[in-house]
Amino acid sequence: MPVVGLLLGRSLAGTLGGATRWVGAALLIATGSYAVVQSLRSRGQIDDDNREVPSQRTGRLLLTGAALSVDNLAVGFALGAYHVSLIAAAVTIGAVSVGLSLLGLEFGNLLGAKTGENGELLGGAVLIGVGIAIAAGVL
Repeated sequence: MPVVGLLLGRSLAGTLGGATRWVGAALLIATGSYAVVQSLRSRGQIDDDNREVPSQRTGRLLLTGAALSVDNLAVGFALGAYHVSLIAAAVTIGAVSVGLSLLGLEFGNLLGAKTGENGELLGGAVLIGVGIAIAAGVL
């Protein structure tokens, strides 16, 4: 997805100009908002053993993957607008994604025990915050 975003960003950079920041920010805010809504909707969907139903767990995993793909598309789009090297960006994004995903799995496991069902809500709020910071020009 970042490579697709890079290619799209390069081709649309001249057309969209400064609007690429707004597109990236809007995608992050939309993804975060969707995560928050899904978190709030799923609060009552737990079985009798206080565990999440397996089909809902799979659905969340697919939803999270789709949300991250949209986020990666936005990152690639922004990098394409700045005419970053395709190969350098793909290798860097891949390496950072793997490293941070592994770190996130470990951190999420520790944090998940403490935050419980609020973890997804917190993640959505962070995405919204990053989107707002990008829109405001802070990032």
